[in-house]
Amino acid sequence: MALILTFLGKGGVGRSTIALAAAKRFARQGKRVLFAGQDAGPALGLLLGITPSADPQELEPNLQVVQFQTTTLLERSWEDVKKLEAQYLRTPFFKDVYGQELGVLPGMDSALALNAIREYDSSGSYDVIVYDGSGDQTTLRMLGMPEIASWYVRRFRNVFADSDLGKTVSPFIQPIAAAVLNVNWSGDMFNQPVAQQANNLLEQGRAAIADPNRIAAYLVTTSDEAEIATAKYLWGSAQQVGLTVGGVILNRASGSDNLSEAFAPLTVHAVPTQAVNDWQPLIDALPDFDQATQVPRPIAVNVAERKVSLFLPGFDKKQVKLTQSGPEITIEAGDQRRNVFLPDELRGRAVTGAKFQDNFLIISF
Repeated sequence: MALILTFLGKGGVGRSTIALAAAKRFARQGKRVLFAGQDAGPALGLLLGITPSADPQELEPNLQVVQFQTTTLLERSWEDVKKLEAQYLRTPFFKDVYGQELGVLPGMDSALALNAIREYDSSGSYDVIVYDGSGDQTTLRMLGMPEIASWYVRRFRNVFADSDLGKTVSPFIQPIAAAVLNVNWSGDMFNQPVAQQANNLLEQGRAAIADPNRIAAYLVTTSDEAEIATAKYLWGSAQQVGLTVGGVILNRASGSDNLSEAFAPLTVHAVPTQAVNDWQPLIDALPDFDQATQVPRPIAVNVAERKVSLFLPGFDKKQVKLTQSGPEITIEAGDQRRNVFLPDELRGRAVTGAKFQDNFLIISF
């Protein structure tokens, strides 16, 4: 499994340059690195100095680069769908639809990029994957996709099973499905092989996002006020998807810049303006990315004290909303919602209090 690293910040702060410098640093340490760019335009090629392709190619020793091209990823994923269909359906019907004719719908690029990262990670070919995405809410929603998708599956599975419709149609669906599928169908229709494979992938994705040893992000900003505010907002939003932010990189820093208080308790690392074709000063100024595990975790559960704490920097209490539904609590902050599935010891207990203190939302049961 690889370390997956990404960078967040307002457009124009130099995220891609920082990301490539990080990739070069890991590669020069002897690690096998993949630099994955999301931007399909010409800017990535200008930064790399080569024309990137949809397949990894070597940029320098230990460092490969790939440009995610949504149409290519869609074609490849569609072939996987057809193989899966042929495995489980007696009479496949997607076989006459070809990937080359499929158009790209909104949101497909993020989902396909996330799947590509998962495949490169599981290949065992890389020690580090540096993902150069949009660095904004789109990147965060992409990384939060396993958490949100698993919630939809879990929630609607329970709703359907408990509904009159579910109880009525299940006895009819199961024998019909068994006649169509190449599997023995019995019991919970959401627990069949195809659904179980999808659930396993979602659980693996959730576990990876929650582990800073596996996936981490760093904020990139300059001393510009708007860019600092955007970085702080993205910091809080990253906590909402369970993504650990390991630190702040102050790009194009001058000697008078000091953002330590604005981003406490994160460490702010000042990096100089990059000289033309001289990456080494920038590489040397980057933080130790292994230290991401030392920062506050997005969520902490204290069963003994019956408390759940969520670290939500960048927001004030007026921007945070809490609701409870059954065994889950939903936290809304900014433009993000997070559903927290409570442990058995707290499940069924009503929220008795909540306070917002020192960037933490502390919920009592």
